[in-house]
Amino acid sequence: QVQFVESGGGLVQPGGSLRLSCEASTSRFRFRFFVMGWYRQAPGKQREFVAAVSDSGSTNYADSVKDRFTISRDKGKNTVILQMSSLKPEDTAVYYCNAGGLSPGPSPGPYWGQGTQVTVSS
Repeated sequence: QVQFVESGGGLVQPGGSLRLSCEASTSRFRFRFFVMGWYRQAPGKQREFVAAVSDSGSTNYADSVKDRFTISRDKGKNTVILQMSSLKPEDTAVYYCNAGGLSPGPSPGPYWGQGTQVTVSS
């Protein structure tokens, strides 16, 4: 079983910044997920890839967030951070933490957090 603690969502004005944090815990001692990432789902749309990072630090971003979002991992922990800046109304969505992928790419791993709401509005 994998448990997630996500935080950092909220309401922000266009052009503002938010920082999402996710920690995944498992009963497997010292187990680290190779890949962790973030996905999002806007109302009426399918869930989509946002960004992912491997244990070695390789990153991948959706074109829509490249140069605005930065993903990072805490060394030695199953923690992933998504720093979002220059936010746009179209970034409004529920953001889901994901873990267990085989590569930092669009395909997600099998484990999902509960999601955190990000709303960009004036």
